Amino acid sequence: MQTFAHKIDKQSVADMPSLHFEGEIIEVRTAQQAREAVDCLLESVAVGIDTETRPAFKKGVSYPVALLQVATLTKCYLFRLNLINDYSDIQRLFESETTKKVGLSLKDDIRALKGRIKGMNPKNIADVQDMVNDYGIFELSLQKIFAIVFNMKISKTQRLTNWEADCLTPAQQQYAATDAWATLLLYQQLLRQPKITAQQKELIRLELQKIEEQRLQEKLQNTQELSS
Repeated sequence: MQTFAHKIDKQSVADMPSLHFEGEIIEVRTAQQAREAVDCLLESVAVGIDTETRPAFKKGVSYPVALLQVATLTKCYLFRLNLINDYSDIQRLFESETTKKVGLSLKDDIRALKGRIKGMNPKNIADVQDMVNDYGIFELSLQKIFAIVFNMKISKTQRLTNWEADCLTPAQQQYAATDAWATLLLYQQLLRQPKITAQQKELIRLELQKIEEQRLQEKLQNTQELSS
């Protein structure tokens, strides 16, 4: 039985060794390629999901989701949504009742995808954020949850790059694939562990609340001392 830390700080994550996806990365740029990719993905019991959107650096400017990453343990398909002109097979994947779609903050990814795929009704989905409290983990970010479970860090350096570029760089491809793959790894690893009880969960919540209150009190005290 593995016991997980409840929380982790940024420095502890930064000090950990890095891990990235080393499997096959397949870029999907056409509807025909999407059909073939989805046919392969539907052979899996579960797949990891993530999306990327071109960053906007001006107030009031936003872009539609540009990339959908779908990973198995050995392959990751990068669906170039800004290039594909038919999303029917992607919709088929999300509405499949036999292949579980696993993500982190998956509702946000689905909301973004629905901006392109009208009428999509996802089925058989799992969100790692909704699972982790049952295993004593009280973090929300992929990087921190992954660090707690695997004692490894995943890079976030490519997050603010242009995901609508005609050609994604190898660094972009690896970053995108790693995030989708990581959610699948987390899902599978958590399912191997016993869940904590509701009583244990509440005790952890109270403990973390007390620690946070003490931290805020110390911060307030230090501020008052500096101003006196």
